[in-house]
Amino acid sequence: METSAVLITLVLLGKWLEARAKEKTTDALKSLLSLQAKEAILLVDGVEKSVAIDLVKTGDVIVVRPGEKVPVDGKIVEGETVIDESMLTGESIPSEKGVGADVVGGTINRSHRVLMVAERVGSETMLAQIVRVVEQAQTDKAPIQRQADRISGVFVPIVVAISALTFAVWTLGFNDLDMAIRASIAVLVIACPCALGLATPTSIMVGTGRAAEQGVLFKGGGQLESLNGVDIVVFDKTGTLTKGTPEVVATFGDASFLKLAVMAERQSTHPLAEAIGRGEGSGQVERVEELAGRGLKAVVDGKPLRIGSVRMMQEAGFTLPDWDMQAMTPVYVADASGVIAAFGLQDQLKERSRAVVQHLALTRQVYVLTGDRTEVAYDIARQLGIPETNVIAEVLPVEKADHVEALKRQGRVAMVGDGMNDAPALAVADVGIAFGSGTDVALEAADVTVMGQDIEGVNRAIEMSSLTMRNIRQNLFWALAYNSLGIPVAAAGLLAPWIAGAAMAFSSVSVVLNALRLKTQGGNST
Repeated sequence: METSAVLITLVLLGKWLEARAKEKTTDALKSLLSLQAKEAILLVDGVEKSVAIDLVKTGDVIVVRPGEKVPVDGKIVEGETVIDESMLTGESIPSEKGVGADVVGGTINRSHRVLMVAERVGSETMLAQIVRVVEQAQTDKAPIQRQADRISGVFVPIVVAISALTFAVWTLGFNDLDMAIRASIAVLVIACPCALGLATPTSIMVGTGRAAEQGVLFKGGGQLESLNGVDIVVFDKTGTLTKGTPEVVATFGDASFLKLAVMAERQSTHPLAEAIGRGEGSGQVERVEELAGRGLKAVVDGKPLRIGSVRMMQEAGFTLPDWDMQAMTPVYVADASGVIAAFGLQDQLKERSRAVVQHLALTRQVYVLTGDRTEVAYDIARQLGIPETNVIAEVLPVEKADHVEALKRQGRVAMVGDGMNDAPALAVADVGIAFGSGTDVALEAADVTVMGQDIEGVNRAIEMSSLTMRNIRQNLFWALAYNSLGIPVAAAGLLAPWIAGAAMAFSSVSVVLNALRLKTQGGNST
């Protein structure tokens, strides 16, 4: 009776310690939930009124005072301030925001009073989306966990058989019923596969939570595991490796046609068009037709124009003038007779792009995949230290997926892009990594989302994946090694059931505590 009571007490104590430790694995999710404001100050007929956050509706005008949290996602309609978005992007430097700027619920107003209009409330806010993604990732089973489940399925009947054999040997071979009962029970207790079952999910919960704190969202445990195994990392160029804000650095040809082209380009939202549209223009735009990946056709002041890439001009059968546009992205202007003018644009690398690429290149192949000219892509590759053989240029958006598919024959591929025109390539890759910015983050479009535009998030994601998988393997090793060592000791009658119970509880707690070490790891990849 004493042995039974001690055994039950120790098992319950172990379960309690295990539960307490497991509670800490959800700390990251709790901290995300705590970012949500509890109240909002509505401006109704010029009067400020404090209401519960659940009562805020789309279109409400909200007052956000200095030091307060932005309650929901929306746009600033009055005032200027500085917003701390570190919870969203991991960037410690606050962002300046003025009228028309997007603001996200959970961020903090650090400067002046502003008015904002609510655009996304309740479950539609970015913070709510982030919480859903983290919850999904923490409950999703990684392939390695399914493997552990299969091991448990085989392990349990084997242990039961060993326990029965132990009972038979002590009873029939040594004629010791008391030892037979104690030894067989000790075998069952010491071999309880609790630690094996906890090895993977606890690490995934802590790992995905830690990643979320660093601005990296994994869609699930499978993506967390897959990222660790990639051999090739493919980067989109514009907006991923570069700042995505090209500037006109040179012009060529007929200045009057350049001004007409500026007016036409103002009708487009393409980054190159926006850069050209900031120039000096004149003329009445009568018609504009955009051609994906090529440029646009327009009629300005009655003159039909083609404004676009080398490919567009070649498809029209035009000969390109011998203008020196080395390392520039050219946008040509042509009328019915041929090319008559051109803009030369350049896009600068992000500050950390070279460091991130160099760090990745130590263990993986790095490729650049872009629709830009080969010369421009080669220039970017040289700055990054990527060999020209790893540059794939002059690719249409619809062709990017084909190139990623081809690279998959060489190994597992991660594609890094902006989540918009790179969507097909992100979907085809073994792991798609997209950048999410402001309220336009594409949480559903990629396997991994890096909040903001910080390219270092790619290395943080891969590092967190590696750390988590190593932690899982440590847990699985010790869980199996522990059982393998403990079973023969228990079968030999050298382990009392109550000691086996204490050891079993300790193994489960140790697995959870090992997983919790991930909370202090990661974030120092480059």
